[in-house]
Amino acid sequence: MGKITGEGTQAKPWELETPPGTSTYQAWRDEAGSPPTLVVQVGKTQLRYHLRAIEDLHAMLKKHGDWMLLGSADEQKPAAEGTVEAWGRADDNPVKGWYGVKKGLRGRFGMYVPPVLEALGLAEVEHNPKNNRMRALPKK
Repeated sequence: MGKITGEGTQAKPWELETPPGTSTYQAWRDEAGSPPTLVVQVGKTQLRYHLRAIEDLHAMLKKHGDWMLLGSADEQKPAAEGTVEAWGRADDNPVKGWYGVKKGLRGRFGMYVPPVLEALGLAEVEHNPKNNRMRALPKK
């Protein structure tokens, strides 16, 4: 992955690429949101995920201890079992369901959240055309 720019604020968002490198997008923390959110701006579309997804996903990956497929899918499509996307929707994750906070735009967790963890130095993400994986790195 190339150099990450930005500070993760709305004024200076992270400038990121999807894992396959096919699209760019911006992301930032909105700690004043209810709940606090990770905002992802993809063109004119804005997705919002619980901000705690960053720490929760890192903790889950550390516990998992190995590479995990991303498995990105739209909200209306099922997520493949054992993927980051499936975990981001699971009833037994820390938020007891979807990390996405806006119905209709809750999917694609496995596409947009992993590069944020990579930018923060919390995870390693593969950047292949398909079937990308990620794994936790120790906190710095």
